[in-house]
Amino acid sequence: MISKEAVLAALSKVEEPELHQDLVSLNMVQNLQIEDGKVNFDIVLTTPACPLKGKIEAEARQAVLSVPGVKEVNIRFDAYVRNDGHARGLMEIPVKNAVAVASGKGGVGKTTVAVNLAVALAQSGARIGLLDADIYGPNVPRMMGVDRLPPIQGEKIKPAEAYGVKVMSIGFLVPPGKALIWRGPMLHSAIRQFLGDVDWGLLDYLIIDLPPGTGDAQLSLAQSMPLSGGVIVTLPQAVSLEDASRGIQMFEQLNVPILGVIENMSYLQMPDGTVVDVFGRGGGEILAKQHQAPFLGVIPLEPAVRVGGDEGKPIVLSQPESAAGKALRQIAEHLAAQLSIAAFKRQGGVKIEMVE
Repeated sequence: MISKEAVLAALSKVEEPELHQDLVSLNMVQNLQIEDGKVNFDIVLTTPACPLKGKIEAEARQAVLSVPGVKEVNIRFDAYVRNDGHARGLMEIPVKNAVAVASGKGGVGKTTVAVNLAVALAQSGARIGLLDADIYGPNVPRMMGVDRLPPIQGEKIKPAEAYGVKVMSIGFLVPPGKALIWRGPMLHSAIRQFLGDVDWGLLDYLIIDLPPGTGDAQLSLAQSMPLSGGVIVTLPQAVSLEDASRGIQMFEQLNVPILGVIENMSYLQMPDGTVVDVFGRGGGEILAKQHQAPFLGVIPLEPAVRVGGDEGKPIVLSQPESAAGKALRQIAEHLAAQLSIAAFKRQGGVKIEMVE
């Protein structure tokens, strides 16, 4: 006779590799059932984009099979994204985690990264919102293949939706190509409206595409809404790294945790297999080490990334098996893991309570 206690005791020796506590203590083992030597249970991950799901499954299966009498183990996976612990009641936004994607300068592919991260996380099963806070250069609608908002119903604005991502941008509200010459107070008001007057619904992650630099938009966002953290996108070249460093310092001054650094356009792979370091290589990792921040990964320079952005089909969808598509998906998983770790630490390492 196999007891539930024996199975749970075995699973208590399996550690969640990111949070460094066992599955049972974290309340990740649910719906345990035992019948005729068969053990069935759910493992509730801290994110549907968990990069170490395979490792957890293998170790959990091996642990339960070591229990005398167990002949078969069936593991089902679910996911519950933890809230980062920040109170966002003033803006009435039911967002569990809010991530700002920034760069110290323009032209480094920040919006491309933000769009693909949002879509990759949505593909994993997470509830995603994408806010285009780049008021002066709102490119998110084109890259997401949407050009208008749904008809207004009720008091709040309904965001557009594409590829499972809820999208809001000033680009929906002004004529194409129109220049916005706004001072700080107008920009601050717009960002607050995008946060508070849009019916986002419950989101696991809100990805916010900031304008380049360290100006009013960044300050307005930090003042308007508590952020789970910021991500810095940089090229590997020295000039870009200097600007990216200023972006990190900006987040530090605003008391926004650094979730990681991403090196975009890291290398170009030629048809014959040779690799060309167009902008140098390795600078992003060096920058991350200098600021003691996680390094989330590198993205190669591929024409398909640009084509996908122009056509409104992000590369994680249009060419998921390409080097850039795989890199962006892995970076999205690493980002989700960093958010899980941050939420866990902020809440004092308590077990997961699955309450929306």
